[in-house]
Amino acid sequence: MVKHSSRIELKQSAYKSNVNFIRKKIGEKPILSSVVKANAYGHGIESFVPMAEKCGINHFCVASSFEAEQVLSVCKPESQILIMGIIYEEDLEWAVAHDIAFFVYYFDRLPKALEAAKKVGKKAKIHLEVETGANRTGMNAKEFPKSIAFLKKNEEWLVFEGLCTHFGGAESASNQFKIDRQHKRYKEFLRQCKEKKFMPKLRHIACSAAALAMKDTVYDLVRIGVAQYGFWPSPDIYFSHLHETNKKSDTSLKRIFSWKTDVMDIREVDKGEFIGYGTAFQATQKMTIAVLPLGYSNGYPRALSNRGQVLIRGKKAPIVGLINMNLFMVDISHIPGVKVGEEVVLIGRQNNNVINVSSFTNVTQLLNNEMLSRLPSAIPRTVVR
Repeated sequence: MVKHSSRIELKQSAYKSNVNFIRKKIGEKPILSSVVKANAYGHGIESFVPMAEKCGINHFCVASSFEAEQVLSVCKPESQILIMGIIYEEDLEWAVAHDIAFFVYYFDRLPKALEAAKKVGKKAKIHLEVETGANRTGMNAKEFPKSIAFLKKNEEWLVFEGLCTHFGGAESASNQFKIDRQHKRYKEFLRQCKEKKFMPKLRHIACSAAALAMKDTVYDLVRIGVAQYGFWPSPDIYFSHLHETNKKSDTSLKRIFSWKTDVMDIREVDKGEFIGYGTAFQATQKMTIAVLPLGYSNGYPRALSNRGQVLIRGKKAPIVGLINMNLFMVDISHIPGVKVGEEVVLIGRQNNNVINVSSFTNVTQLLNNEMLSRLPSAIPRTVVR
């Protein structure tokens, strides 16, 4: 099989540690649903889902029916899938046929779901997402009573599997007043369900940030995205945890992700010569540079030109010149003995040195999530111990 110009490794033991940490935070009872949208935050759905199942996770949240199909192709038969975002009308029958649950955030979707269920001859699993103040998707308060009535009337074909909402900014302490207001509004929807004596099987509102820092938001299921991959949702959530546990630092969440490539070529550059396109870098002395076989088309941010670093032989090698579409150069003048084909760490650990995702995001103004989810799915992902 031909090789790709870079590769991603996912560490099973680190992931297990993260799951154990999250489980301690949320308790044993709630379902821990692994959010694997955006190609499992760049970690790769096909590699990541079986890895999660090995740690006892059997519920997965995705953003579309397309992603649901990707999960379905690799998950165990007993694992459950929930579509939180777009599901086109023509995909409803497919979802129902495969026992895939989905969010409904406006009334008109319910008769369509009923129609699909009857055609397939199976019950449709419905999660009503309600509008509490994020103003993205969510059923408004006016439509809610008739939606509940419709579900109750058609119980033979429609399962009221969940009542949920999404917090708009739970990771920031400055948004706490907004989150509290959203939670209060969610409780009002729940109250209406109790009044009608028609309760959902699952109540869920907590994302990673809420699950880790706001115990009262943990109901029957939590949707865990960024934290399972080893990232604190924000400094606020990290400091809240330190305050709660009376610690000065904490390494409970471990990165599971490493990104590697290999030296493609080594060149000697004379003083005064330019490296790469344009005049972005001029050698101020005689230099040895290594050429690496990837660039911005492979998800390596162009904004790291002349600013980023990689690890070679455990030492940091600074990027010199502009990052191209599929090449960039690093200075290895201070690293003797480097050979063509030698391993290069773009993100991760080598010997005693580390390049974190934050090394990218601090410079490029990208979010961790944005940086990772932009990595092309063509890069092979491998699970290591």
